[in-house]
Amino acid sequence: MPTLFDAARECLDAADIDDKIALTHRHAAAFLRGELSIPHDAPPPHAIRMPGRPERPLLVHPRDLPRRGFGSVEGRAAFVHSIAHIELNAVDLAWDAAYRFRGLPDDFYADWVRIADDEARHFTMLRGRLQALGHDYGDFDAHNGLWEMCEKTAHDGLARMALVPRVLEARGLDVTPGMIVKLRSLGDDATVGILETILREEVSHVAAGSRWFRWYCERDGIAPEPKFRELLAEYARAVLHGPFNVEARAAAGFSEKELSALMQVAGNA
Repeated sequence: MPTLFDAARECLDAADIDDKIALTHRHAAAFLRGELSIPHDAPPPHAIRMPGRPERPLLVHPRDLPRRGFGSVEGRAAFVHSIAHIELNAVDLAWDAAYRFRGLPDDFYADWVRIADDEARHFTMLRGRLQALGHDYGDFDAHNGLWEMCEKTAHDGLARMALVPRVLEARGLDVTPGMIVKLRSLGDDATVGILETILREEVSHVAAGSRWFRWYCERDGIAPEPKFRELLAEYARAVLHGPFNVEARAAAGFSEKELSALMQVAGNA
């Protein structure tokens, strides 16, 4: 029987976007049918490296990305492209979690396979909207910040769960409601509908990060709230920006102390 780790690696390695999305849906469905094993004696994962990516978009430093308003079709297309890029990265991040971290409960792998499947669907919706606006994925530059944090936390599943879903991906919970309001005021109901779906489903994705972060802490005898504050200070000071969507983050498993730590670290960044 093929293994989940082999399937995850195939998805990570796929450089063609259509292949990556199709493989993600195919392997997620196979996993649900019980057709991918999770061997407890699997060899260690290969060292982390860049996943398969198309030649475009060009990856640049975030400060080199131009700021565009929503007042033009070009500006809205650039915005949709930036969200599509995040979702495509999130496909790789979910598969990397399933591939990289071994010897964990089956529910861990089930969560990240489900999330990879969701993120692939999100990307497809956004790409369709981008094409309707006269563009395609790769037409605008993008940055590599999500994958860089993936590399930094490759050695430590606890840090990965704390920082990728609960800091970087959770940023979408904070900013998406405001984007929805702006786009609705411009009459862009098509983009609004996609963002509303993504926002609703991303709460459960961040919640998976919260759940497995706490699982790691409990396994290792670590108090989660001080540890979260420590990881924020060590890794995330430069990428934390308020304000925070307290209601959505609470639904995604953040405690009051963790929300307070986010605000404090962001305020001191």
